[in-house]
Amino acid sequence: MPHPLTGGPAPPTPLDTVGLVDQRLGDAGISGSASILEDRDMDPWALPQLKDTGQAWRDLSAAGRALRVLTGFLKACGLLGGLYLFICSLDILSSAFQLLGSKVTGDIFKDNVVLSNPVAGLVIGVLVTVLVQSSSTSSSIVVSMVASKLLTVRASVPIIMGVNVGTSITSTLVSMAQSGDRDEFRRAFGGSAVHGIFNWLTALVLLPLESAAAPLERLSALILGTASLQPGGHTPDILKVLTRPLTHLIVQLDADVLMGSATGNTTNRSLIKRWCGTREQTTAGNSSYCGAAAGGPCPGKNGSASEEPLPCRHLFAGTALADLAVGLILLAASLLVLCSCLVLIVKLLNSTLRGRVAQAVRTVINADFPRPFGWLSGYLAMLVGAGLTFALQSSSVFTAATVPLIGVGVISLERAYPLFLGSNTGTTTTALLAALASPSDMLLSAVQVALIHFFFNLAGILLWYVVPILRLPVPLAKYFGNLTASYRWVAVAYLLLCFLVLPLAAFGLSLAGGAVLAAVGAPLVVLVLLVALVTVLQRHRPAWLPRRLRSWAWLPLWLRSLEPWDLLVRRCCPCKACSPPQAVAKETHCYENPQVLASQQL
Repeated sequence: MPHPLTGGPAPPTPLDTVGLVDQRLGDAGISGSASILEDRDMDPWALPQLKDTGQAWRDLSAAGRALRVLTGFLKACGLLGGLYLFICSLDILSSAFQLLGSKVTGDIFKDNVVLSNPVAGLVIGVLVTVLVQSSSTSSSIVVSMVASKLLTVRASVPIIMGVNVGTSITSTLVSMAQSGDRDEFRRAFGGSAVHGIFNWLTALVLLPLESAAAPLERLSALILGTASLQPGGHTPDILKVLTRPLTHLIVQLDADVLMGSATGNTTNRSLIKRWCGTREQTTAGNSSYCGAAAGGPCPGKNGSASEEPLPCRHLFAGTALADLAVGLILLAASLLVLCSCLVLIVKLLNSTLRGRVAQAVRTVINADFPRPFGWLSGYLAMLVGAGLTFALQSSSVFTAATVPLIGVGVISLERAYPLFLGSNTGTTTTALLAALASPSDMLLSAVQVALIHFFFNLAGILLWYVVPILRLPVPLAKYFGNLTASYRWVAVAYLLLCFLVLPLAAFGLSLAGGAVLAAVGAPLVVLVLLVALVTVLQRHRPAWLPRRLRSWAWLPLWLRSLEPWDLLVRRCCPCKACSPPQAVAKETHCYENPQVLASQQL
């Protein structure tokens, strides 16, 4: 446009750089997250602002209000239905993993020489729980082996620690479904990682201590010696009552076959349950009411009574497929339903939790007690997590349902941490009550294993929560969350390394003997601890280090940066899911640095 006075070209109009970048980021679809970073002092872990874009209630007509109520009711039904299918798919996923790994699980538990090694016992607990996708099943196997005198209580302690670690894989798998949005994935993966990091740190600290002095075994034996136990009733099974009508129509498994393979009773029977109960048949010459009236069988009567097995009524009851084929089918179907339900739940939560509703939910969940009682808020969250886990009868379900709420920004990571700790404790109380329902001949062993599981989690709370400066899982989880926000393949690498590659490597070394395991593992552990110590000193006390160690610049780039690995991953996987879009990261960087932006020609 020509200048109105000189007729030449008009000078460039002064622009508000921040406003311009706001507009550009808005066109890119990330203005919400950028403005949140500014409002929250650039904290990517701050809860996002879920704005309500709809009309106010008072501005709506009668028809509009009725439509909003109907929409809210349908969303609530969708949330409940999606959550129900989500829980059922977790149950089917557990059955699929048991079908795929039942024989391997039995073979692992048979080797008593390997089980006598504490490190091998920890790894076996992790691998078995990953294979069967159920800490309750793994704990039941351990209890049965201890009660059958096939495993000592001391040897069962590392396995219980591994079971506690392996159960955190479910929440990590669930967080992968939110990888489409960078900020949601950061929070969701950090929330799932805080659970696994807590379990790993607790196991790594308590395993050497237990091997040297056996405090958990001694404490559980001391408590059992001062209590008189009697076999009790069965524990409440609220969640199974709700999900069993659907899951039992799909597949039913015979738990006795899995227990038998683990305790040495080898069998070639299928894990799929074929017969569900019996029906008594009475031939002529015998009264069907005689046994009940006389308190036993009818003497001196002609005729006999026989029991006819009743076939199960589920989808795979009469199938000729092998357990491996059925497990693969159920694995694919359950993962598909799981991801679909999770996406549906996240979408409904994003559309429902807005404005005042979101503020009310956040206020209730993330609220703190007034000073000087603010420190009690975390312990109350632990009680809530323990109570909900006891009601659901599954820590995996509770953590898997909490991770999406962390991702959408309803629950903060600092509040999710005590919730997960309470969930860990809640699932042990469920196992303790289940152990009290055991027969009298195996009651003491079952209760002692359950007590060891309970004290293990309680010791973890004392280590990593009571003293605020020692709550290391939270900053470590944020570190991993930030890494996954920049390099999404780090989530897959974390999953494979922590729950598959490293446990399998440790298990293979344990087969070669304790000396080989110590010769290879000890230097690696020392090296990792030294690197972590030097890194912390570089950030906080660099003057304490020699000049050479004040930075890692002297190392090759592939040893001190993930950029070369990221380039390699993107060459092998040229898709947007492997890493975040570079343009978004660049625009966010400009927005966070207005001085850099002002120095550029726009």
